[in-house]
Amino acid sequence: MNRKRLSFGFVAVVIASMLVIIVATSYGAAKTAGRAVAPASSISLKQTSLGKTLVGANGRILYLFEADKRNQSRLSSAGQAVWPPLTSVKRPAAGSGVTASHITLIKRPGGASQVAYNGHPLYYFVGDHRPGQTKGQGLNEFGALWYVLSPAGEAITSTPKKPAAASSSSGNGYGY
Repeated sequence: MNRKRLSFGFVAVVIASMLVIIVATSYGAAKTAGRAVAPASSISLKQTSLGKTLVGANGRILYLFEADKRNQSRLSSAGQAVWPPLTSVKRPAAGSGVTASHITLIKRPGGASQVAYNGHPLYYFVGDHRPGQTKGQGLNEFGALWYVLSPAGEAITSTPKKPAAASSSSGNGYGY
């Protein structure tokens, strides 16, 4: 009987320890995922299917939100989970082709500084997983449209050029 209690107690301690580890690591991951993007060191240009567009130091595309006012973000907290603002403690450097005087810092609710370009607060899109992806282009989310920015700091409203669809050899549409 004592051996059974000892085994049960040991298993309960192991399970409790594992739960503590899982909760602790999940909390750290959630805290990291919810945090705004790391401070920017530069803004540069990247050639994409939409033309030359602004990118952050990590090579990921930057977007503007049409509901924003000049130098003022109007994106909700829920929206920031999908469209993290580009934040920085100091003004990022301008890469080749980027107008340095267009780069400014604006204050967000809560006091953080967000990078703006030509008066447009800048954001990343969580659906863009690799540098140069423009999956957020033209999306209508959180009350307005999202667009990439040209070197002049204006919205590029065109849609990405897509490669021709692969054709099926049998013509049945299933690719067999």
